[in-house]
Amino acid sequence: MKKKTVVSILSFITFIVLFTSGVFADPLKLDVKEYVLKNGLKLLMLEKHDVPIVCLRINYKVGSVDERPGITGVSHLFEHMMFKGTKIFGTKDYNAEKPLLDREDELVMKISEEKNSGNADKKKIESPEKELEEVRKKLRDLVVKDEVFSLYLRHGGSGLNATDGTYYFCDLPVNKLELWAFLESDRMKNLVLREFYSERDVVMEERRLRTENSPFGLLVEQLNAVTFIAHPYRWPTIGWRSDIQNITKAETSEYFKKYYAPNNAVIVAVGDFNPADMIKLVEQYFGDISSQSAPPRVKTVEPEQKGERRVEIEFDSNPYIAISYHIPEVGHPDLYALDVLSSLLSDGRTSRLYKSMIEEKRIAVMAHAYDQIGKYPDTFTFIAAPRAPHAVAEVESSIYDEIEKLKNTPPSDWELQKIKNQLEADFIRDLNSAAGLANEIGHFEVLSDWRYINTFMDKIAQVTADDVMRVTKKYLTKSNRTVAILVKKENNNKTKETKENSKPEKATVAY
Repeated sequence: MKKKTVVSILSFITFIVLFTSGVFADPLKLDVKEYVLKNGLKLLMLEKHDVPIVCLRINYKVGSVDERPGITGVSHLFEHMMFKGTKIFGTKDYNAEKPLLDREDELVMKISEEKNSGNADKKKIESPEKELEEVRKKLRDLVVKDEVFSLYLRHGGSGLNATDGTYYFCDLPVNKLELWAFLESDRMKNLVLREFYSERDVVMEERRLRTENSPFGLLVEQLNAVTFIAHPYRWPTIGWRSDIQNITKAETSEYFKKYYAPNNAVIVAVGDFNPADMIKLVEQYFGDISSQSAPPRVKTVEPEQKGERRVEIEFDSNPYIAISYHIPEVGHPDLYALDVLSSLLSDGRTSRLYKSMIEEKRIAVMAHAYDQIGKYPDTFTFIAAPRAPHAVAEVESSIYDEIEKLKNTPPSDWELQKIKNQLEADFIRDLNSAAGLANEIGHFEVLSDWRYINTFMDKIAQVTADDVMRVTKKYLTKSNRTVAILVKKENNNKTKETKENSKPEKATVAY
């Protein structure tokens, strides 16, 4: 028997076990139990007793959309800072460390003010810089590197990570739950912004690597900045360069207090535990943490786009093209048909874009489409790269051809059913483990409501060929699209004048 067949059988067996082990009360209905503490902290629990592991997630309902100009990237920065410890962990002596941290802040501000005065005096900077170096040397001697990580690892923890969601992951043996509760409640109420300035520099390097020196990262950043002209989705998750360089510890601390409070957080627990015991444990360790005023919800609404926008980015790279269209937020009924549409266009070797542009015409080396599901209205995006000697214009035209076909001719019954089967299989695969279940429950609870999981397959099954045609006509229109093209600098100079004359609305950004 081939290995692939064995894997398929094992996956099928796992699928059947999920449906018969009590995880789902009905076919694909998660039996999640909810509990809310007096301070507003929500606890979502799903029992799964096949292995003695509990997958735990602490999800904060905050992200780059909640930032403002001047502090963009602060949510991503917290992905780093949350692992730097507390007054108890990460330090040899917090009482000795605290005055040094305060002095470091004072010196950094003093040096920054002098450098930004417009008439910086080097002599006035030399002395505080020398003192700052000494202070940081003393601080390094007091730091216990990665102590929280080490504690988890020594006690059988795995899957330790964080994402920009802002989600914090941990999978632990069931007999170590109290350790988790102690560590995580301490992080929520006693976080210390230790090594703040060095981590700020790390994020700056991350931005240089993933965005400024990456053709794909740069393309997507500029695409979003032009697609959205008002809504915070226009700025990058990692933040703008100047904001990362200049954000202060005081601004970061204020942001933490406002958004990383228990009433803006969700704990997800999936695995081998008793819900009553879990409630008691969470009450014991998290119940005394004070709630904060409800954080403000984003009020800015992206205005309706009134015409095509184009941006051209010069970069020493092979060309790429990205095209985005505005679509609704999570919970909107059209999103299910858009899910089907994105899969129809680019999932696998039988997808429309692959067969047409890569296999038959051979004009592209990559062509992909995806719908971004957000808390607020987001985008349906195409990304493609031409195959030499074909040009970006040829690839762009081919994408529009595929869109027009779907506006005028519905997908076949066979094609539609194939896509639905793929979507359902992918969805089940994401729920195939305790970790996957915890991830999905937490993710959709932060976006809108975890119950989205219980309705997804039914909603997908109801999508018709006419629905696919309808959403294509409704959203994938010229007036609703933004096009970003990455061009090589040496090739761009020859045609720049002609392009600028023919398309005066285009913005050209050089890096």
